[in-house]
Amino acid sequence: MAESVLDLIGNTPLVVLRRLSEIHHLSCVLAMKTETTNPGGSAKDRPALEMILAAEHDGLLLPGGTIVEPTSGNTGVGLAIVAAQRGYSCVFVMTDKVAPEKISLLRAYGAEVVVCPVAVAPEDPQSYYSVAERLTVERNAFRPNQYANPNNPLAHEKTTGPELWRQTGGRITHFIAGAGTCGTITGTARFLKQQNPDIKIIAADPDASVFSGGSGRPYLVEGVGEDFFPAAWAPELYDDVIPISDAESFLTAREVSREEGILIGGSGGMAVAAAIKVAKRAGPNDIVVVLNPDSGRGYLSRVFDDQWMANYGFTRECEQCIGEVLETRGNTPQLLYVNPSHTVRQAIDLMRSNGISQIPVCKNTPPFAFAEVSGSVDELDLMEAVHRDPGVMSTAVEKVMGPKLPTIGIGQKVELAVAMLDASPALLVLSGGRPLSVLTRTDLLTYFEAVAGAADG
Repeated sequence: MAESVLDLIGNTPLVVLRRLSEIHHLSCVLAMKTETTNPGGSAKDRPALEMILAAEHDGLLLPGGTIVEPTSGNTGVGLAIVAAQRGYSCVFVMTDKVAPEKISLLRAYGAEVVVCPVAVAPEDPQSYYSVAERLTVERNAFRPNQYANPNNPLAHEKTTGPELWRQTGGRITHFIAGAGTCGTITGTARFLKQQNPDIKIIAADPDASVFSGGSGRPYLVEGVGEDFFPAAWAPELYDDVIPISDAESFLTAREVSREEGILIGGSGGMAVAAAIKVAKRAGPNDIVVVLNPDSGRGYLSRVFDDQWMANYGFTRECEQCIGEVLETRGNTPQLLYVNPSHTVRQAIDLMRSNGISQIPVCKNTPPFAFAEVSGSVDELDLMEAVHRDPGVMSTAVEKVMGPKLPTIGIGQKVELAVAMLDASPALLVLSGGRPLSVLTRTDLLTYFEAVAGAADG
């Protein structure tokens, strides 16, 4: 009998993924470390307990104190559980990217939640890092700071690594986990490499994250990847970093949930997608272990919502969909957009030279792999602005841009586009969660004309 819920943290099961192994024709053993059996339902319970115990020992957290932490959800839940057991109050700072059920979950534990915009730099006063720092000072609180706290990776070095070594009888050959704070992968790697330096450690990473060479945005998978390198980042311990797209992450999460009966989230899907790539290269005597950080129950309104998946262009609703409309224009056109710093004159020149009336405003950071939408400009609005003040021509677009264009997924029904274009002159088509093209009423007319012509022929 456990004396408290904190005694239930760790010693999570290791389960062989037999169905996935059959589907993907794997010769090795592919197994999953299922962190969902922790009291808070995620791997973050481990460092939450370790960080609080260390803070108490060092006198950084006094009885009745307050904990402030920026989190995507799971660390917050772990901290809230420990706080409930040890008499602390909690304030958690989250971005507006996280699923709403995660916010509700933290509030259910009695925590205060502050939501900040995700599309800002870490140093911006509105970023969730900056807000957490401000609240820590204002509340005279303790901030565990999972991104820099050495007790984060230490928790996994003390528990996760030894558990895996014991559960595989020392035969583990590969370990794959997502990299976010890097506490899980670094701590586990430290222990495993000490036991056997030949064990391969592979970090799974969103393809726009800095760990894979990206800028850190945009991507939709939650709780992994970063736009900076945290203190626990230890590339000397990693044998490979495998970039995984949002689409592959989410579709793999759905596949694992459907085929194995294990409900996992987007970050778990990302890790499994990377593990499958590793397992396909592994031999019959290898044991490939992937860590699943949390449950898919925190993503029911996102990854497991068919409408959400279709709107972001991850799935198809029908055969005759928006993709077919774009094909009537020939090759799917490159997304035309302006950066927020471009001038109104540049925006007008771009629209005029391409014969278009609306364009999105997108941020881009080297290596210019992905566009992050921040607004839009319309020729009618610009015409009125310039008429009122000719000096607007040299003004940055971000000063005069309008709201983002309504979005529609590349696999959604044409009927939906017809209805949406009744209220808006243009739509932004998403594919794989990222902007692909602008769809206009003219595009639909061209499509309907082509369909009618084919029927007559």
